Amino acid sequence: MTVKEIAEIAGVSIGTVDRVLYNRGRVSPETKAKIEAIIEQHQFTPNPIARRLKRNRAYHFCALLPKREQDAGYWGQALQGIQKSAAEISSLGVKTEVIEFDRYSQEEFQSAAAAILKAKPDGLIFPPIMPDRTKPFIEEIQKADIPYVFFDADLPGMEPICAIGQDSFRGGYLAGRLMHLFAGKITRPVAVLDVHGEDYHIIRRRDGFLRYAGEHKFPVLVQEYSGYRGMEISVKEISRFLRANSGLTGVFITNCMAHRVVEAVKERKKVQDFLLIGYDLIPKNRVFLREGRINAIISQRSEDQGRNALLNLYLSIVLGQRIPPKLEIPLDIYFKENIP
Repeated sequence: MTVKEIAEIAGVSIGTVDRVLYNRGRVSPETKAKIEAIIEQHQFTPNPIARRLKRNRAYHFCALLPKREQDAGYWGQALQGIQKSAAEISSLGVKTEVIEFDRYSQEEFQSAAAAILKAKPDGLIFPPIMPDRTKPFIEEIQKADIPYVFFDADLPGMEPICAIGQDSFRGGYLAGRLMHLFAGKITRPVAVLDVHGEDYHIIRRRDGFLRYAGEHKFPVLVQEYSGYRGMEISVKEISRFLRANSGLTGVFITNCMAHRVVEAVKERKKVQDFLLIGYDLIPKNRVFLREGRINAIISQRSEDQGRNALLNLYLSIVLGQRIPPKLEIPLDIYFKENIP
């Protein structure tokens, strides 16, 4: 079966079938359902090589993400996954362009966003962080009919082909349970260092932790740090917080900066007398987890997220395959005993 035959059966133009196959442009729900039913009935799969020859050019995908060294190298891990999948699909007629920006600079984000809108790629992957910036950008790429995939997080009300990430609420709830299991009865406060508290997935982590604490009735102290300040959370800031709040049972930090909590304790030349739970197996967290200074790390498999984001974009745009709207990443827990 060909695209032309599908169009004839559905009573629509070839262009309409093309828009349904490759998520380019809007089609009425009734027409879309009719075309998808025909595709399903006849097990139609587009030929990516024939389609590329017809287009007479390679596909152009973009990956937009913060600079690889930011957030203690977290984005560098995601980039490694993107580069792996880019190498896999390059021989299939797909060129992948990576655009990095300083996540703490509004100007750099706007410049990167403008470059993508100007290039008008066939598809885009990016993390929907800092919603005040991201939402206007998403409105613009939707107007430009640029299909996109989220990774690292989701953002309610948006229409990505697929959103790849963890259930952040369950992740925060799990962190609360881990804290409880380590500490036993909790009478002294547990601090939640809510880093990037403007991000939806971070809010959900915090709320999940607070839900667990509320259900088990232990005291929590929340300290929020916004990424809109133009800098990463510093060792000095954490040291200042610890100095003002001694006698904690533990600290849960909602992103990859658990290592900076350890560094703050070391800077003060104090003995770490509280539990510490954080996110992401970045190199510094790995070292302190192995030493027992971090009690547990919840991993997001950032490299896998980057790789799967680009591959799912390829499957949807080039092969016309149906992609699940959500791809949930498991909540992996690492202790010093099972660190790879």
